[in-house]
Order: sequence, then structure tokens, then C-alpha cells
Amino acid sequence: MTQSWASLRTLLVDEYEQLRRRLARRLGSTDLANEALQETWLRLERSGEPGALKRPDAYLLRIALNVAADRRDTERRRLALSEVEMLRHLDDDELDPERFAESRSDIAALTEALNELQPRCRAIFVAARLDEIPHKIIAAKYGISTRMVERELKRALEHCSQRLERISHSQFGSAPSKPST
Repeated sequence: MTQSWASLRTLLVDEYEQLRRRLARRLGSTDLANEALQETWLRLERSGEPGALKRPDAYLLRIALNVAADRRDTERRRLALSEVEMLRHLDDDELDPERFAESRSDIAALTEALNELQPRCRAIFVAARLDEIPHKIIAAKYGISTRMVERELKRALEHCSQRLERISHSQFGSAPSKPST
């Protein structure tokens, strides 16, 4: 039987209590069921015709369940108050003059350490770590193997880590492996 949106709204009003109970059981909350049915009513305020429906009550229940799922997904994407507070204070930490000066000092020390490297080693480090160019492309550019690119990167990382003892390896890449004995 062909339905109209108006007839579905009428059915929603007539079957409201039964739909609310079914939804509350499925969703675990009467309040959520009420909200889903109110949103369902709003979704039925549209032009055109829904077409032929064998079970209009099941169609209304499915719309309400979809509304509840959409609402749950939206709630998951929202940040908790504690997360918002943490983000608010994160800006305060980043603008701390002491940390700012320390960061500048770290950058200057890294620049100095990189300048001590051989030109090709420095260029490979910059290409791989800062420009994020794949090793294969770097190897082709310098006419060397990808294994040699990895060796040059390891050499650069070891040099920088020795010169910058207080900066962790995680800021520049994985820690160099220890030679086996």
C-alpha cells in the first residue's frame, strides 16, 4: 500500500506509546527513545511520497533507530569537558617563555649538529625526515641504493643524538640500533 508522509505522521501519533516502549527496550533509555521519536516526526515533515511500504510501523521504528544511531555517533565525536580544558591549557603551556626559549635552543643545537654532517648525509636526513620523501626517491636522486639511504639516515641520527643528548630519538625518528657483539 502506498503511504504518504502525512499518513506516517498520523501512524506515529497513533502508535507513539508502543513505538516508545519498543525503542526504549532497544536503546536502553526512555529519554533517548522520546528524543528519537521527536526527531523522527521532524524527518517525516518532507515533500513527496515514501512509496509503497509493507509495514509502515517497522519503517517508523527503523527511522527512529537510525536517528538514535546518528545521535550516538554525534555524541561520540564531541569532546568531554576535561578534554576541552586540557586543550585550553595546552595553549598556555606552548606559549610559556621558558619552553619557547628552550625550543629555540634545541633547534639551534640541531641545526649546528646537522651542519657538522657531510653534505649528502645532511641532504638525505632533511629529505627523509623533514620533507618526508620516500627512501626510494631519495636513492634515485643520489644514485644510491635504498639500503645506503638507510645507512646515511642512521649515521645522521646517531650523530644528532650524540650532540643533542636531552632530545629524545622519537622527535627525529627511531633510535639507532646497537651494534651486535
